[in-house]
Amino acid sequence: MADLPDFTPILLGSDMNVYGMARSFHEITGRAVDIYARLQLAPTRFSKIVNVHLIKDFDSDPAFIEAMREIAKKYAGTKQKVILVACGDGYAELIAKHKDELSETFVCPYVDYKLLKRLNSKESFYQVCDEYDLPYPKTKIITRAMYESGVSITPPFPFPVALKPTNSVEWLNIHFEGRKKAFTIHSQVELNTVIGKIYDNGYTSDLILQDFVPGDDSHMRVLNAYVDKNHHVKMMCLGHPLLEDPTPAAIGNYVAILPEYNQDLYDKMKKFLEDIQFTGFANFDMKFDERDQTFKLFEINIRQGRSSFFVTLNGYNLASWLVKDYVTDELDAADTVFGNKDESKAKLWLGVPKRIFKNYAKDNEYKQRALQLIDEGRVATTVFYKQDMSLKRWALLEYMFYNYYGRYKRYFAENKGDN
Repeated sequence: MADLPDFTPILLGSDMNVYGMARSFHEITGRAVDIYARLQLAPTRFSKIVNVHLIKDFDSDPAFIEAMREIAKKYAGTKQKVILVACGDGYAELIAKHKDELSETFVCPYVDYKLLKRLNSKESFYQVCDEYDLPYPKTKIITRAMYESGVSITPPFPFPVALKPTNSVEWLNIHFEGRKKAFTIHSQVELNTVIGKIYDNGYTSDLILQDFVPGDDSHMRVLNAYVDKNHHVKMMCLGHPLLEDPTPAAIGNYVAILPEYNQDLYDKMKKFLEDIQFTGFANFDMKFDERDQTFKLFEINIRQGRSSFFVTLNGYNLASWLVKDYVTDELDAADTVFGNKDESKAKLWLGVPKRIFKNYAKDNEYKQRALQLIDEGRVATTVFYKQDMSLKRWALLEYMFYNYYGRYKRYFAENKGDN
């Protein structure tokens, strides 16, 4: 993208998602990106492509909006576009909450707060799915009042069942031994115990009890989309996860993704996003249910995901859609790009060492395809970036990846098959 007008991206957070977006911008501009966060996390440490600004309590109000008002003063009167990019659920929610005020200075490519709240809660998202005839697992809602009343909470479907919080933002602040992003429950005793731990440790929102969709990690799919400022879908890129992180706090985080093409799925989700007047990045998690041959939706994230660099890796640079939409204003007239039609250009995204993938991914035709890509050198990670490497950063990243050997040895068999 040559001869671009001046613009400034600002990224919120400091995790792998942030680094993937920073790298995507760097591949376009060659310039470092300012990021703002509460804490410095490893993926953005010792990096030359990010300028890290740490702000106490930045991930919540009033610290967030007070800090953003100060940041806005730096750009008062500027003619260039300043694009805010949230790289976490909490930051996306905060931008949407203050969108009217922030939009006076920044480009805020997010839905309004009311729609965000409806989509962010799994409970209300499934109500939206009902309205638009989108399949999701059979579900029962559990409330704190039900738990406190002592009523027997039994699933209307057989064990194993899935249990997960409806409020992913609140869940980030809940801590107890055995806490997971999502649970697979195998008995009534285990269900009672886990629900008790969750509510006794301060969680207040509802829980979702779901029919467990059978199948290993390779039954998952992740769909990334970009919807322009006129609510038209301009990019869709489907990923086929082959392995997930088994660590309790990270269950559901993909660590190996093959690009995949499915026009029927693209068409269905494109219509949904345009019907609800979406704006910005959308990231869907779903699982293929062999029982009825449908993709069951789990959730929508109102942002790109931590593993979404696989989109950039496969030729659909994540940052470029924001630039074409808000900086060069060329996206409205462009056709929708449906990713991964040409299998000859496919690249495997990994978030773990190659040996971890080879040892733990389920043996099937998809793994064989991934191994072929590895043999051909068509594989990459988000954080190992040749243009941003120093001895310190290389050592840190090697240490990060080495830690996965212990995690898989300890947790993989225990959590195998969790949603």
